Amino acid sequence: MSDRGQLVLVAAAVAALALVPVAAAYLQFGYAPAVADVDADHGERVTRVLDRVADGAAETATGTAWGDREAAVERVEASLAPRLRTVERARLGDGVVVNVSYDGALAERVDCPSADGRSFGACEVHGGVVVQERAGETVVVAIAFDVRVTMPAGTTRFGHVARPQ
Repeated sequence: MSDRGQLVLVAAAVAALALVPVAAAYLQFGYAPAVADVDADHGERVTRVLDRVADGAAETATGTAWGDREAAVERVEASLAPRLRTVERARLGDGVVVNVSYDGALAERVDCPSADGRSFGACEVHGGVVVQERAGETVVVAIAFDVRVTMPAGTTRFGHVARPQ
């Protein structure tokens, strides 16, 4: 291979390596632009994003012993924190601001799953995170959020319960 061919090959490898952090950032924060469009469905898009991030965060508690449920909830909240900040900081344009916080009062009203033939424990609420004991392990049943979307036309505030699958 000639010197020129080697130079082209090295340049292509450097360009490919430069794209790795961009691809990683996109995969990690790729959901944020979904909330960036401002229109009447803005609240619905925010709730879809919250459902997705709740699914991912709930997985951090999977397999945790029931006795360590508070640590599991802390892991869920730690996993959600950067994702919620990304939703709130997304460039929304036109003066739109999204604020998301946990809603403990709404979490208290979440129905605890139960059925014949299942031996599920009672649900417990930690902040806005609802957990349940199943076979000695902690399962995240729901995460309750208080969402406020402020636009030039006014503010919309609503509660949303994400139920991880």
